[in-house]
Amino acid sequence: MKRDFSFEIVSDVCSQHPLMRAGIIRTPHGDIRTPNFNVVGTHGEVKFLPPSDMRNIGAQVMLSNGYHLLRRATVISASGGLAKWSGWDGPTFTDSGGFQVMSLGSGLGKVISMDVADANDESKLREPDERLARVDDEGVLFRDPYSSRIIKFTPELSIEVQHKIGADVMMSFDELTNISDTYDYNVRALERTRRWAIRGLREHIRQTELRRNRPYQALYGVLQGGYYLDLRAKAAKDISSMTVDGEGFDGFGLGGVLTKQDLPSILTTMCEILPNDKPRHLLGLSHPDDIFVGVETGSDTFDCVAPTREARHGRIYTMDGNFNLKKSEFKDDERVLDDECDCPTCQAGHSRAELRALLKSGDLSDHAKAYNLLTIHNVRFIVRLCEQIRQAIIDGYYDEYKRNFCYRYYRR
Repeated sequence: MKRDFSFEIVSDVCSQHPLMRAGIIRTPHGDIRTPNFNVVGTHGEVKFLPPSDMRNIGAQVMLSNGYHLLRRATVISASGGLAKWSGWDGPTFTDSGGFQVMSLGSGLGKVISMDVADANDESKLREPDERLARVDDEGVLFRDPYSSRIIKFTPELSIEVQHKIGADVMMSFDELTNISDTYDYNVRALERTRRWAIRGLREHIRQTELRRNRPYQALYGVLQGGYYLDLRAKAAKDISSMTVDGEGFDGFGLGGVLTKQDLPSILTTMCEILPNDKPRHLLGLSHPDDIFVGVETGSDTFDCVAPTREARHGRIYTMDGNFNLKKSEFKDDERVLDDECDCPTCQAGHSRAELRALLKSGDLSDHAKAYNLLTIHNVRFIVRLCEQIRQAIIDGYYDEYKRNFCYRYYRR
């Protein structure tokens, strides 16, 4: 397969953090300088952050969701792919949709039924008190909340949909286990994910051949295993060595519901095994301490809905920690959100009092304006953090940068 995709390590010389690196991911829609935060646009657009604003704040990548774009996949394909259809026209990622289809009706912290008989019993999915999704070795049977139709989401369907969407990077279909799942459950789920990865890779090869007139789309294999280090090591070995017809994965997605306590050891275990010449994406984390851990243990890109979602709730990121703009203490505060911030919101002089008034207004147009201005600020904060981390790695002062940042950000 002809690949218009590659990864180059620019700097990885750090005795303190041997897995850490700065690099460049080259895609058909442009280069991604890593470490980088991928802005989440679940439905093919970032809420209250149009493409022009994304470009103005230095965003490099938009990450969308394979399941949520399922119904639009054919239209997106006919429009030339996600980058063109969305108006973003830069590098794009899609996740597999596995989390969405398996979490429907079960929710975080709950175990999805593994009863094979029930899993294939569509009547069970229609009962009001039953979960909306069930998993078996074939895939996930679930009731689509948009259409109420019963759908069987499989590795093949996930890859086919993602190929139609046309993102530069896709994720293989996996089973996300919950923090409360037993070791035995994780063993079974990991084996299922391994088999799904083989099927997905095979379908990826088929779809790439069918769509060879389109730019190449990279496929990342996703690693699971809960918080069990032996299972994480097994996942890293299995997925990194996996080939179908001589073709392997182009990179790796590091997945799972992880606690801060377990994050360093789990990421280290996986990244020490994964090949150094392929990129790694840490799924679903964006808090500064998580990004520092991810960078130090070998992750290259990150994504999370937190910066945009928290902006809409008035939770503001600053160099001196976060604050809730809705509190009454900011009613007459004429300071900008962060006087060290270079985002358009702060540079234009929008005050805390002004932005709080927009949030508290009864006018929906005021809300939309506030959401846009606050989203610009929060996303720029995380994007800038990754930019500065990258520069600190290249210039050799990473530990000093981290120490100074964390002292200010977390001292309260």
